[in-house]
Amino acid sequence: MYDDAIAWARSHLDHPVHEVRPLVGGRTSAMLALHDRSGRGSVLRLITEEPWRTHGAELATRESVTQRSLTATGIPAPRSIALDPAGDDTGHPAHLMSLVPGSPDEVRCDDTSLAAIAGLLASIHEVVATPAPRDYQSWAWPAKWVVPTWASRSGLWQSAFDLLDTDPPAFRPTFLHRDFGPHNLLWTGEEITGIVDWVETSTGPAWLDVAHCSSNIALRHGTDAAQRFAAAYTRLTGVEREPYWDVMDVVGFLPPPGREPMFDDPTQLARLEEHLARVLP
Repeated sequence: MYDDAIAWARSHLDHPVHEVRPLVGGRTSAMLALHDRSGRGSVLRLITEEPWRTHGAELATRESVTQRSLTATGIPAPRSIALDPAGDDTGHPAHLMSLVPGSPDEVRCDDTSLAAIAGLLASIHEVVATPAPRDYQSWAWPAKWVVPTWASRSGLWQSAFDLLDTDPPAFRPTFLHRDFGPHNLLWTGEEITGIVDWVETSTGPAWLDVAHCSSNIALRHGTDAAQRFAAAYTRLTGVEREPYWDVMDVVGFLPPPGREPMFDDPTQLARLEEHLARVLP
């Protein structure tokens, strides 16, 4: 199906590829793991899904530039190998990168694991990248400011929209992963050995990354676990919670008009609303 893209990737690797297999979990892209005869692995991202494909050149380029800027740091990110941003050779915007070790483990919510996640995020926020990434973008667009049909506390959501209709608080510009959460972390034993998916890297308030990870933890494990993660980050960094960014992130999970929701599991929807209740000032 992706023969041209795989041939392009092979041309950028030092050793013959003997195995190609799909990776699961990506919403925007087809992700293929390539293993060569040296024993090393690489990953080919092909941005195939809309609306991301329309912006695929920008997304793939941002990920490549970011990974190159992280090479000299201790952040366990993949290493960029080759880029075909317009898909001239591959048929889709493409980025070839190294395969980092580990496997996703979204079940973890014990205090030790949450502290490790918070520690990695604190390290990411210490990165000084040149050039600095783009300014952050809110995913809580005004078009999303509609009380969802499944909501049990409509006033809660309206209060969230009212808060977002005010000016955002001042912040110190910080290097952000911008999609930081358990879904993008790889573990080997008790150690985080990979952080992937750098297409949304931005400059913005540190708490926006904390908020996004907290929301994702809340969806999986409930808001108490999310609060424990946020508290672990504050203990490590001294950075205090700023509810505006938490609310922005929760509202960002709502679908824009005419689009299907990201998820429709009643348990997760209830957890999202409960999390909003906990973070709304």
